[in-house]
Amino acid sequence: MSQTASPAKIPGAGMLRETGKLFALGLDIIRGFFQRPFQFREFIQQSWFIASVTILPTALVAIPFGAVISLQFGSLARQLGAQSYTGAGSVLATVQQASPLVTALLVAGAGGSAICADIGARTIREEIDAMEVLGVSPVQRLIVPRVLASMLVALLLNGMVSVIGVLGGYFFNVVLQGGTPGAYLASFSALAQLPDLWVGEFKALIFGFIAAVVAAYRGLHPAGGPKGVGDAVNQSVVITFLLLFVVNFVITLVYLQIVPGKLS
Repeated sequence: MSQTASPAKIPGAGMLRETGKLFALGLDIIRGFFQRPFQFREFIQQSWFIASVTILPTALVAIPFGAVISLQFGSLARQLGAQSYTGAGSVLATVQQASPLVTALLVAGAGGSAICADIGARTIREEIDAMEVLGVSPVQRLIVPRVLASMLVALLLNGMVSVIGVLGGYFFNVVLQGGTPGAYLASFSALAQLPDLWVGEFKALIFGFIAAVVAAYRGLHPAGGPKGVGDAVNQSVVITFLLLFVVNFVITLVYLQIVPGKLS
């Protein structure tokens, strides 16, 4: 008798299958960006909804993030005798790392969970199946506008978080740690480059795409019933968080390799 294991029993086969389906959905969504008709009204509604549930929490989280980075880096710089670099270090850390991650976590936690719950509810009510029977693409009609809305909101929120984080870091460094405003601004303007801002915006754009794609995928494949939708929402947030940190590491590594002066 043959002892060959069936594909379903191979360790990790289920995870690989799910990963492949997730990538396939992502490719379908990217292809849907260029297909017509574009659901502009749905895009506007979803953009407004995601922005409305994420703006206030993101702004509130950005203040302590900028303060912690500034206080920690300022304390370290003072111990090393490099107070003149406090502004550059804290601002670059905020713009390059903290802002995109804070934005992505809030978009995934608030906007992504709402997307997953909406798509999941439509799935268990068999609305997705009904659309496919009628010849309407659920990806083009429902998911593409939500993914684009998530990317747009993440891009705009990243700029807001960067501004709030930089202002909060400036306040805490100058007021609480006794730094000088001139040294803080001079070090930042001397070491920062425009690509530092672009890479932060690029990260936010990619993170928004990942958060929405994962949320849509889990919404399309709930375990069944309302409990399955709730589990899918939790899973989408956790999976998104894990992917964000991995992708952030890869983008940062590539950026530091190709931008002159970052590793010299």
